[in-house]
Amino acid sequence: MTIDYEKMLEEAYSQLPADAFEHKRFEIPKPNCTTYGSRTVLHNFKDLCDGLNRDQTHLLRYLSKEMATATAVDGSRAIFQGRFDSQTCQRLIEHYVREFVMCPVCKRPDTKILKERRLYFLICEACGARSSVRPV
Repeated sequence: MTIDYEKMLEEAYSQLPADAFEHKRFEIPKPNCTTYGSRTVLHNFKDLCDGLNRDQTHLLRYLSKEMATATAVDGSRAIFQGRFDSQTCQRLIEHYVREFVMCPVCKRPDTKILKERRLYFLICEACGARSSVRPV
């Protein structure tokens, strides 16, 4: 019943998903913001959510709380009450990615957020790590 180390290692590698071995560079999508009077419009909001693999309501709720303003979604755009520049939007999205998208163990963006009872967990699909995240 002795299995040598190489066979055990090959068996462990065979159980990992195929995308765990891919090395592609993840780039945070750039926000496209314009200000109209006292409103700021994020034109590529849907593309941002798709690129980050997150639900629109989750990202919108995060941005709304961080900017401390009212928000609305209009098709593929997000509208914020108040004047915010592109650098502010970019900084907040980068912070969101660090906290809610990137795996703290393997630093890959292949994650999903799961709610169990009252707690939220960031589950990495590449390495299988499971870490708690704060609710938004």
